[in-house]
Amino acid sequence: MAAFPYFPQTDGDIRQMLDRIGVKSLDDLYSDVPDGFLYKGEYDLPDAMSEQQVRDFFEGMAARNPHLTVFAGAGAYDHYTPAVIPYITQRSEFLTAYTPYQCEISQGTLRYIFEYQSMICTLTGMDVSNASMYDGPTAAAEAMRMAVSCAKKKNTVLLSDTLFPHVRNVVGTYARYYGVKIEMIDQKDGQTSLESLKALMEGGDVAGVIVPSVNRFGIVEDLTGFGETVHAAKALFVQYCDPSALAVVKTPAEWGADVAVGDGQPLGIPLCYGGPYVGFMACRKDYMRKLPGRIVGETRDAAGRRSFVLTLQAREQHIRREKATSNICSNESLMALWVTVYLSLMGSQGMRKVNEESYKGAHYLCDALLATGKFQKVFDAPFLKEFVLKPLVPVEQLQRKLYDAGIFGALETEDGFVSFCVTEKRTKAEIDRLVGIIKEC
Repeated sequence: MAAFPYFPQTDGDIRQMLDRIGVKSLDDLYSDVPDGFLYKGEYDLPDAMSEQQVRDFFEGMAARNPHLTVFAGAGAYDHYTPAVIPYITQRSEFLTAYTPYQCEISQGTLRYIFEYQSMICTLTGMDVSNASMYDGPTAAAEAMRMAVSCAKKKNTVLLSDTLFPHVRNVVGTYARYYGVKIEMIDQKDGQTSLESLKALMEGGDVAGVIVPSVNRFGIVEDLTGFGETVHAAKALFVQYCDPSALAVVKTPAEWGADVAVGDGQPLGIPLCYGGPYVGFMACRKDYMRKLPGRIVGETRDAAGRRSFVLTLQAREQHIRREKATSNICSNESLMALWVTVYLSLMGSQGMRKVNEESYKGAHYLCDALLATGKFQKVFDAPFLKEFVLKPLVPVEQLQRKLYDAGIFGALETEDGFVSFCVTEKRTKAEIDRLVGIIKEC
């Protein structure tokens, strides 16, 4: 009988392994650790509990978390999650985030990744997508590295000031350790300034430009002239996107972008206190071999049947490390499956409905908040589900009132504005309640 009943090795197994390596006991494996560092007391572990006691214990812990009605966005959105998604993703053949190296036994996993890639290409208009990344900010950082790799002798990447702060910060961190120079494109009236971009491009050392599709103010940006300006300098044009909004706004391809990145969280992934999320990255076929991560391709097996394999794996586990475009060593495949199921269920009509309901709710809330006299309008520009206003009362007072009423909203921006977001989950009654609370501030 083994000392630990949940370990599969018997005493005989352990004895055989110890004999093989020439030691007498398990304690001998730690003989090089100074005696003073070894714990010799008894572990203060609680008594065993029944299954119901364990459930009650963790449910009690969970109940201590506040359950708030979300009127916030800033890159993570409280969209509806169809109930069937968790059941499909929890099937045993899917419940892993690791890479399906052995295609002979991984056709199901490879197929849904292929479908995921196809759907991302449909949303973005790009030619090819990789098999997902960690999250939106790291996908943007990989796009920054990709731009420098493609440009070879250029080492500057331009970021729009209207990108979310957490995206700018992550790209900046990657850039610092890869020796890439980052410069900021100014904003004008809440959108990326084309004049500022043109002035920065005159420096001649620009490898890539990253701008948002829907920016941190919630504004749907007009990127007319951006693609032509960037391509005239032989740089890569990267667009950071909300994939849910791509169902109703111009795609990166239509704006002339070379690379599209963003966070797949708005595609039905719950907020989950910040993760796990999934990044997406797609590009034009010209840059396919510079795309980091993995790509699943379609082929035929020996019997002529449709099948799938990993292909074009330009990463350090498959080629020389110094030649790799990425050192990403895992794959958010489980969350890519989540996105794939969501898009399959919603379809183009469902995605349009999500945006229509979010648009109506957001504009209704914006008008109602302005009518309270507690805010001023900041920008006269189109927005979809998220917007900013200038508060005429202390932000902390607003936030405290809302929090005490079980509402999460009025996020303060770095410019001193407050942002609100309305998705299709928010009802008119919830919106009216929020407005009523703010009237009391």
